[in-house]
Amino acid sequence: MYTRRDIGRIALAGLPLARAFGAIDSRIKGVQIGAITYSFGNMELADIVKAYTEIGLGEMELMSNHAEAAMGAPAAQSGRGPGGGQGRGQGRGQGPGAGAGMQGRGPGGPPRELPIRPVMTEEQIEAARNQPRAIELRNWRLAVKDSQFADLRKSIHDAGINVEILCFNMNEAITDDEIEYAFRMAKGLGAKAISTSTRMPVAKRLGPIAEHHKMMVGFHGHDNVADPNETGSLESYAKALSYGKYNGVNLDIGHFTSANYDAVAFIKEHHDRITNLHLKDKKKDHGPNEIWGEGDTPIQAVLQLCSKEKYPFPANIELEYRVPEGSDRVTEVKRCFEYCKKVLA
Repeated sequence: MYTRRDIGRIALAGLPLARAFGAIDSRIKGVQIGAITYSFGNMELADIVKAYTEIGLGEMELMSNHAEAAMGAPAAQSGRGPGGGQGRGQGRGQGPGAGAGMQGRGPGGPPRELPIRPVMTEEQIEAARNQPRAIELRNWRLAVKDSQFADLRKSIHDAGINVEILCFNMNEAITDDEIEYAFRMAKGLGAKAISTSTRMPVAKRLGPIAEHHKMMVGFHGHDNVADPNETGSLESYAKALSYGKYNGVNLDIGHFTSANYDAVAFIKEHHDRITNLHLKDKKKDHGPNEIWGEGDTPIQAVLQLCSKEKYPFPANIELEYRVPEGSDRVTEVKRCFEYCKKVLA
């Protein structure tokens, strides 16, 4: 046992308290609860790490833009941060060729168009790759040394936090050497898998590359079931998985519910191909994000299933509902963590 005097000595010595006592344990009834760093918005990674320790989260799904900013990536002039278009919204029907799709309906609201975006042409891909920002970021990435990943991993690990998943979102213009960089980055950070929001042409490219690296790639889905090139419909998930045995699913149970699918049934059927879950609460029928417990997502049933079946993949909090006035992201992620504790009690 450590006394208050011991804790004071550790703090004065500059040794992170979490590591002094061992890694932070955020397993609840056998379910590894963590969070994706996206939940903390534009906070710097050092502040995000502090938030994890404050909340008591020992597992991290690290966004590549947060990691790269911490490693000194050149800042984007557009204000999107050093993701170079690789942020969370990538591959969601935005960009050239967006068109009309089938209609969704939010609760009590008018029909909502679900966009269908055609596959990028070779000309569009070439133009995207030759944008000054894309060239700048690609050159920086290819110059990154393995020691930089190791240093970043140590800074997180020393706080008692394990990087389980690297979230590296990819659009169709990503080059082969940048895909290789993503796998090198994941391995250097000690991640067991990559999660990504992307589209079917990229999922097909990733199949043999993931198999070569013997590392799972979990495709993150949204609720757009209209676009056959997005991971949203059951058919699109099946197609993505068919491209390779290391192609998996980063199942966002909120978006899955919003698309009117049964997350519990899907997890039971595909648990061996799931890299991780994203936890959020949304309404059905393409409805909005809600404070946990106020939407239709079966968070409790999903977590209890994971506990009962002892599934090894982490369940990561993804804060997407509007932060209430007077609160902040750290407080709300903590609130979500407390919700997980309650439903698993």
